[in-house]
Amino acid sequence: MTEREKCDAGLLYDTTTPERADAHHRCADLCYEFNHTRPSDLSRREQLLRQIFGKLGKNPYVEPTLFCGFGFNIEAGDNFFVNNNCVFVDPGKITFGHNVFIAPQCGFYTALHPLDVKRRNAKLEAAYPITVGDNVWFGGGVRVLPGVTIGSGTVIGAGSVVTHDIPAGVLAVGNPCRVVRPITEADKRRYETPEYPR
Repeated sequence: MTEREKCDAGLLYDTTTPERADAHHRCADLCYEFNHTRPSDLSRREQLLRQIFGKLGKNPYVEPTLFCGFGFNIEAGDNFFVNNNCVFVDPGKITFGHNVFIAPQCGFYTALHPLDVKRRNAKLEAAYPITVGDNVWFGGGVRVLPGVTIGSGTVIGAGSVVTHDIPAGVLAVGNPCRVVRPITEADKRRYETPEYPR
C-alpha cells in the first residue's frame, strides 16, 4: 500500500513523503491567498474556497483566517458558514452536510498521533474521518476529535471537546462533550421574548 492508501484506511502512515508535503504547501498557499483577499471581494474569496475544498455546495461563507492541512479532504453542503480563525486538520475526510454553522475558533482534527513515543518521533500518524450531518451549529471554540460523527439538527455548545459520536437533534456541551437534552418544539419559541430562559 502507498502511504496515502494507508492513511485512507486508518492505518499508521509516514507523514514525511514528498507528495504529502506538496499537497500541504499547495493548500497552505491557497489559504494564505484567501486570508489576504479583501473582505469585499466576495467572488475571489469564493473562487479560492472552491480551490481549497474538495467539494462545496451553494452559498458558502467563510471568514479568515482559515487554515486547512490539505483541503481536498473537506466536503461541505449548501449554506456552509464558518466564522473567524477556524482550523481543519484533514489528512482524513471531513464531511459537513447542508446548513452547518461554525462559530469562531473551532477546530476539526482527523489526525491521531501514536501514544508510543518511538512511532510518534518517527513521524507516523493515523487519520480517522469526521462526519457532520445537516443543520448543525457549533458554538465558539469547539474542538472535534478524530473519528467523530455528529447527527443532523444538533447543537454543540461553546468550548466543547467532542471525543465521541453525538446523536441527531440534541444539545450537547462540555469536555468531554455530553448530551444535555433533546432539542424540542419549545426551543422554537425561546427567542420570542427578550427574557427567554437560557
